[in-house]
Amino acid sequence: MLSLAALERCQVLVYAAALAFGVALGHGAPVLGASGEALLWPLLGALLYATFTQVRLAGLTEAFADVRFLAAALAGNFLVVPLLVWGLLVLLPASPALRLGVALVLLVPCTDWFLAFVQQAGGATRRAIALAPVSLLLQLVLLPAYLALYFGGETVVALGGGEVLRAFAGLILLPLGLAWLTQRAGPAAPRLVAGLAWLPVPLLAAVIFLVSASQVDLVREAAGALPRLLPVFVLYLVAAACLAWLLAGWLRLPAAQGRVLAFSFGTRNSFVVLPLALSLPTAYQVAAVVVVFQSLVELAGMIAYLWLVPRWLFPDDGGAGT
Repeated sequence: MLSLAALERCQVLVYAAALAFGVALGHGAPVLGASGEALLWPLLGALLYATFTQVRLAGLTEAFADVRFLAAALAGNFLVVPLLVWGLLVLLPASPALRLGVALVLLVPCTDWFLAFVQQAGGATRRAIALAPVSLLLQLVLLPAYLALYFGGETVVALGGGEVLRAFAGLILLPLGLAWLTQRAGPAAPRLVAGLAWLPVPLLAAVIFLVSASQVDLVREAAGALPRLLPVFVLYLVAAACLAWLLAGWLRLPAAQGRVLAFSFGTRNSFVVLPLALSLPTAYQVAAVVVVFQSLVELAGMIAYLWLVPRWLFPDDGGAGT
């Protein structure tokens, strides 16, 4: 019988297959692929709801208890990483849509599947769970400021359009509120949350399938640029691991907490920014393809992280800090 752990281990293959089938459908039956776009928004809402239920939203108090770890995680994600992204944008083609897509996805740290990677790598899982809601709240507040700094006020105005605001309210705020209510559903909450843990992988696969099928023209348009994006995303993963090693060493954090930093810096919140990318004006909609592509590169990178981080970057030191 398939276990949740086995499903998470094979998720890269599941997503790659969904992408391939989606592109094939979009080419072979473009009308059918385009009709699937109507299912995309409900699926995204369900995906984000299931994902948010896996983040302990009441963990803010605990997150502030370990000042050194929290300082390292927040400074890395919201001070150093934005500077790194600024430098990486220079390496990209002079396409505002491509650069916006890269900035959107790299500026927001992951708050969901990085928890599974931390657990598999023997990291400080409780620290990671406590960090997640703080990270989610900060990225929602800071992302418009980063984009205004990088791209100017016009981009923020584009992101502030009616479609984007509706996407933000319906696909982020509403699922977030429902997830909070679910976690407070009394004695049934733990079993309900555990059941919902099975949904993110198949729902994300369905989203990737529908995006690649319904946006096949955008995929074709961006195909020439994707090879230029691959080294940028790989370079980001290498830099994120190095940043975690430097900060953990500087603050003398235990290896288990250093592993949390590595996966927190290395994983990005594609679930949250994909609805925003899909709601952008037509001239910027190729950004959605960039977000999907980055998530696939990231998943492959996490396989390498799972081998390298606990063995070479942060080997067991006998320290506490779980």
